[in-house]
Formats: sequence, C-alpha cells, structure tokens
Amino acid sequence: MRVQPSLSALGTCIAVAVSFVDALTPRSQINSSYDFVIVGGGQAGLVLGCRLSQTTNFTVLVLEAGSNGDEYRERIDTPAYSYYDSLWTTPLNWAYNTVPQPNAHDRQISWPRGKTLGGSSAINGLYLTRPGKDEINAWKDMLGDMDGANNWSWDPFYAAMKKSETFTPPSDAIAQEANITWDALTHGTHGPIHVSYPGYIFPQVGQWIESLENMGIASSNEMYGGDNWGAEVSTSTINPTNWTRSYSRTGYLDPLLDQGNYDVLVDAYVTRILFNSSSPSDNLTANAVEYTTDGGKTKLTVNITKEVILSAGSVGSPSILLYSGVGPKDVLSSAGVDLVSELPGVGQHLQDHFSATVKWGTSDVTSGSIYYDNGSDKNQTLYLSYIDSAIAYVNATAMYGSTLDELQKNISSSIDRYAPNTTYDSGVIAGYKAICNTTATIILNSGVGQIEILFMNSDANGDIGITAALQHPYSHGRIYINSSNPMDYPVIDPNYLANPSDYEILREGLKLARRLGETQPFNSTLTKETSPGLGVQTDDEWLDWLRGQAGTEFHPSSSCAMLPQHQGGVVDANLRVYGLANVRVADASVIPISLSTHLMASTYGLAEQASNIILASYNNASTTVPHFSTSPTTTPSSNISNSSNGTKPTGSSDGNQSVSVWSVWAALTTVAAHIAVFHFLF
Repeated sequence: MRVQPSLSALGTCIAVAVSFVDALTPRSQINSSYDFVIVGGGQAGLVLGCRLSQTTNFTVLVLEAGSNGDEYRERIDTPAYSYYDSLWTTPLNWAYNTVPQPNAHDRQISWPRGKTLGGSSAINGLYLTRPGKDEINAWKDMLGDMDGANNWSWDPFYAAMKKSETFTPPSDAIAQEANITWDALTHGTHGPIHVSYPGYIFPQVGQWIESLENMGIASSNEMYGGDNWGAEVSTSTINPTNWTRSYSRTGYLDPLLDQGNYDVLVDAYVTRILFNSSSPSDNLTANAVEYTTDGGKTKLTVNITKEVILSAGSVGSPSILLYSGVGPKDVLSSAGVDLVSELPGVGQHLQDHFSATVKWGTSDVTSGSIYYDNGSDKNQTLYLSYIDSAIAYVNATAMYGSTLDELQKNISSSIDRYAPNTTYDSGVIAGYKAICNTTATIILNSGVGQIEILFMNSDANGDIGITAALQHPYSHGRIYINSSNPMDYPVIDPNYLANPSDYEILREGLKLARRLGETQPFNSTLTKETSPGLGVQTDDEWLDWLRGQAGTEFHPSSSCAMLPQHQGGVVDANLRVYGLANVRVADASVIPISLSTHLMASTYGLAEQASNIILASYNNASTTVPHFSTSPTTTPSSNISNSSNGTKPTGSSDGNQSVSVWSVWAALTTVAAHIAVFHFLF
C-alpha cells in the first residue's frame, strides 16, 4: 500500500525533510490503471480499500480530495478537541452551506463534512451508536424481491457493524460514576475501530439516566443489539490504550502491511467518471476516472479494469454522478452538463437530522468551564479524553401516549401534500411516498426513537445543554448542481421543516428536553434557563425560536438511495448504479431511510457489507486476512504521499510527477521528535 503526495502538496514538509536525509527515493508515477478505483478516502472508502486490497490479485486505488491530515494530527487524535479546537475551521472541512431555508428564517445552515483521510470520522464528535432492528428490516423490505436485498436485513447488517469494532468496557470507577451498563455480547471484539468510553467523567452524566427513568424513559442494555430506544451513555470511538480518536485511517489504513497492490492518493479531487462510448446506452461501462491535483488547471485520468466505487459521502457521491452526466435531465441541462445516462433519483431523497438545544446555567463545574477557565485539568490526557456521550432515543409511544394514533393520521394525510415539487419524475415522488409511508407506519409504531436527546457539557460559557434532534424527517431535500465546472460546490437543499409534522415532533422533543432539565437529580445544579428562556412557551413561540436556532445534527443520508428504480432509486441492493455496468456507490448516501442513530457505526457496517458483496461477485479471487495492530501506535510498512499523475486526457500538457516519500516520512518523524509539535499515531 502506498499513499502518494504531489510535490506541490508536500511543500515545506519536503524542504524540511531534505535537511535530515541525504537523498529522496526516485520519482515515480502511479499506475495507469487499477482494477478498482475508490472515490473518497473517508470513512467508507478506507474500509473498502482495506478489504478489497486483501485480495492479492486485485489492484486498488483510493482517490481522496483532502490532505492526509498530518498537519492537524494532534487535533484529530484528541477527543476533546472536537469541541475546543475544532477542525471545522481548517482545510479538513469541506465547509458546505445549504441554500437559504425558507422554513428556518431563510438561513444558510453550515454543513461541515470531513475532507481528509478518514473523512468525517476524523472530525466528528465520536459518538458510536447503532440503528434499530426495525429500521434496518424496513430498509430491506423496501427493496422487495430485489437480488441481494437480504444483505440489508438486520442479522447480516448487525454482523457487519460488529466486524468493524473492538469494544473495551469502561473502568469500574467510570462505570459507577456515569451509571454505565452494557452487554458485551452486542459488541465486536476484533475489529479495526476501537470503541470505549472516556477516562474522565462528570457527575451530571451519572444523573442523566436516573433522571430519565424518573420521567418514565428507561435505560436499555440492548441499544447495540437492535433495540434502539431508551437512555444510555453511548460508546465513543476512543482507543483507551492512549485516549486518542480511533477512526477509519488509524483502523483501516495505517496498520496495513504493504502487499504492493494498494495506492492511496490524497489531494486528488475527482471531477467526473468517464465512460466507454461504445458500450450499450442502458448499461454504460466506466473506463476511467478524471481528477485534478491543482484546483482544476490540469485534468488527469486513471483507467479502470473492473469497477469505480463512489464513497464520497451524501454530498460528494451524487455530485460526482451529476458532473459525470448521470442524473436528472433537467438538472444537467440547466447546469450545462451533457446527459450521459438519465437517472432522475440522483441527489433526491436527501434526509437529515434537524436539531436545537435548550440551555441552562449551572453552579457545577463543566467540561467547558474547565477548558475555557484554564482549570487545572485542562491539559491532562484523561480530561482531554472526555466527550459528551449521554443520550436517549425516545420513541413515539413515550412521547405521545394515547394521542399517537392522531399524530399518525395527521402525518399520513400530509405525505401527498408535501411531496417534493423539485422533480419531473413520478418515480421520485413514488419513492418519497414509499419512504414516508414506511416511516409513518412501521417505524412510528415501533420502539425506534423518533427524537434523540443529548447531554451537552462543553459550552464555552459553562452552560449545560440538552439537544433534541429529529430522527425521521418527513421533509426531504436534494443535492444538485448549477454549474458545469466540477470544482464548483453542489447546491444543498435539505428542505428543513417543509412538512409541519417535522416541526411538531421536534417541538415535542424540545419540550421533553426542558422537562428533563427540570427533573431530579439532573436539575440539582441547574440555575436559569438561558436558551430559549422561559419566555418561550406557546407552540408559535417554539416554532419561531426553532426557525432561528435549529441546525443540522450532521447526519445527511439517502441522496443516492437504494430503492427500486421506479421509486427514484439510484443503486440496487448490490450497490450498482442503475444504467451503469461497473459503478457502485457505498456510503451513507445509499441508505434509503433516515436512521435513528449517529451514522458512524452504520457507515462502517455498510462499507463492510459492501466489501462482502463486491468480493462475492469475484469469488475466484485469492484473499489474505488483513493484519490489524491493536497497539496504540502502528508504523505503516508502506510509503505515504499525496497526489500523483495518472494518464492525461488527449491534448493535456505534462504535469507534476509524484515522489515516493517513505524517506520523507522517516525524516518528518525525526523532525517531529526534535521539535515536539505533532503527535503521530504510527
């Protein structure tokens, strides 16, 4: 495995390294073709790269638009820095924004997404929760008798999620203070991703579950085994051997042994997929991927002998299809992109969790007050392992009781009225109705959470917050493009609160959050409610406040939905894009229905399952078992670098060559040791 950098991206790193080594290894280019080209070196892409490259007669290339992230490695590795030294202000964030949302006071809402090796798993809040069994089985049922549908039922998906995980219980002291219980049988034991709990805790965390139980919301030991309801202290992607973030790079890339068949290019921005013009129009064959390493000035290509796998996320994957000419014909025509394959569902069915936070002052010490007031623990490793993890998933029965039937009738009657008006295709409308009807019947009447509530202890002014987040929106949006230049960002329109049912459920979730803040023992140290304040009481007052304050919970999905094509689906149950012979999508964009969970565990499980499906389709391949180190530090046996040349399109001029820079890495390690700036997890 090689991770290749461009000379321009290495910049000063090489200059510094040269002083520590006598000579660099020879310049070289990446291969002109690979069996598999994976677009996106984020959470899902690195899982796929790892698993496919273990088949020794496959060649695999991952193209990642962002950097390797090493300049910010200490901030990535330190859990608490996800709050206090956020990577959202760095180039490791795509820094998307939505279009103005008419039901949210016309605000453009920030959508941070990870742009580095590891993707959003490198910059997120580390929550590792799982969806409910009923949700996953509903996903499978929406596929009908489609070939491969059973891969997306609960049992195989559960196994795939566990495969990614190595679970470590909390210490006795943390378990006692935080009131943590768990069932080890629902967790994985030998996976690449470390899953555990912080090494530092606050009394309010222990009060969380008791207070919810006093409100009639019980705790559950089986939230990781398919019963996704009730209160818990969630696991987090923390490596408890050194209290660092465990993410897809540290789990699925860094520990791999070099078998010579796996390359990873960073700073390689994919612009489009190229197709064989002689292939059938209803079954086009991709023969190359076009990318750039210099902001679009030079276009490079790498050829494909088997498949392209899009793992660029819920924003990136539909965008690349659209810029490749695959999508709704009206969107492509307006953007000035030639239609290659009409597929109306690309970018449609977008769903996201919408959330807002009730806050109080407190007389107690909080994580935020320690950090911002320069408390004595501020720089302690154990303190810096603390992240918020007390949550609850509250189902509709607990929220509405005897009035649930009335809510369900209101939602069902609203579905036709609030179907999207942004598509010419009746199939997309049919898919919207199928998703919403499944949500309003099977999921609403199940134990699956409709609202997630989360404890927030890290506010800069020392406030305590309780966030309420809508889990199953009936308002669906879309991703589209309005330019033919693939360097331009796509347009993101989540269409928040378009269906009033979403506001109704989220409002009740916020009232629940307020009630929790008034319940013993959690309220024992809370003082004045600071947001929204007790001036907000009526439904209209809640609505106005919500429209001005709510934002994303950072869980977009479904923009390349796995649905039948006649329902606006983009991929089938084997993840193949309709109308394309050898292009798959494997990331959260294919999940057809919003899940009541943080999406990290589901995305790992999806990528593991995608790997199984792809490998099964080439069942004569020779596969080795990957070696994963469970030690806190792992030195990769491969060279790591940035972007490299592929094959230039006809008429292109020569561009940069890449360097093989294992010697640079050795030098940089020496530099780091001398100046003690970065903490490397190698």
